[in-house]
Amino acid sequence: MKKPEQPASTGSGPLFERRYWIDIEKPTLSAEELMEAIQCNVEFYSPDLLAEFEKVKGEDHRLRKGDEFAIKILGPWNGSVRVTEVTKDCFEFITLEDHPEAGRIRFAVEPLGKAGASGLRFEIHSWARSRDGLVAFTYDTLGMGKRVQQQTWESFCQRVAQASGGHHGPVEVETIEHDKDSAEAQAHA
Repeated sequence: MKKPEQPASTGSGPLFERRYWIDIEKPTLSAEELMEAIQCNVEFYSPDLLAEFEKVKGEDHRLRKGDEFAIKILGPWNGSVRVTEVTKDCFEFITLEDHPEAGRIRFAVEPLGKAGASGLRFEIHSWARSRDGLVAFTYDTLGMGKRVQQQTWESFCQRVAQASGGHHGPVEVETIEHDKDSAEAQAHA
């Protein structure tokens, strides 16, 4: 039986928009080649000790709309996601019922600067609420899940940058808390 999706509108508390990105100079792979490498092996880029991805629906070494992953997350945070979009420069997951968050997360690679410049940006961009009040309390108030999530996505970004063959700086992180009535919150609920 197909597990129901858990969009942000079903969650509890404020909508958090989070961005994690890393700029890569002089990569040996193009944006399209790097995204293809990530899509063929999502599990490789996630640190097993923090969040172990296991593909439970779909072909190995491919990523297609409708594929699903079970994620074992450090602590009591296990969940599942479904692929909702796959293009040559991005892919997106939506959380499924019982995931600690309710929302979407997008992974994208794009060229940096003007045409002919040799740089890439890899970005992870999420819009999510906590699944329920208990998760909101332990995740946001106590900060337990937030630290694990940030470490997971920073490590993911670093692994992508290493796979690119280029030079990279630190992972940048931005979090925006949206008021429940804001246009941004409504657009991603």
